[in-house]
Amino acid sequence: MSDRLSVGDTAPDFTLPDADGNDVALADLRGKNVIVYFYPAAMTPGCTKQACDFRDSLDSLQAAGYAVLGISPDKPAKLAKFRERDAVTFPLLSDPDKEVLTAYGAFGEKTMYGKKVTGVIRSTFVVDQDGKIAVAQYNVKATGHVAKLRRDLGL
Repeated sequence: MSDRLSVGDTAPDFTLPDADGNDVALADLRGKNVIVYFYPAAMTPGCTKQACDFRDSLDSLQAAGYAVLGISPDKPAKLAKFRERDAVTFPLLSDPDKEVLTAYGAFGEKTMYGKKVTGVIRSTFVVDQDGKIAVAQYNVKATGHVAKLRRDLGL
């Protein structure tokens, strides 16, 4: 199991392709607060709900100085379909090798329907303007998570 990140840790840098195959680098967002969330699979009910919640909150998050990045093991073509189907207005990044998921402790053993499985652990991080972890939340719920995160951030 990969190590989990804690508040104050340096956020692992990454460059991943978005739904259009363009590279997005965390380092390019220094100076902004960035919400990085990891989800198991595009187009599934829980992940769709979570993406739509972030989409619906994006204007107010951006107004408060936050960028949003969603990361899953899906290939860019599937992310493009997800983006089009659900009008997702923030970058969805592809991590098929699960290197970034692992670096953030968002891939590993989890309990699903009472069984231990290895997979993506639905997780959300806030990376501050200096590239440090300001919020680290593991095993978040898909539904209601964005509202809780906004409360945690005082938005």
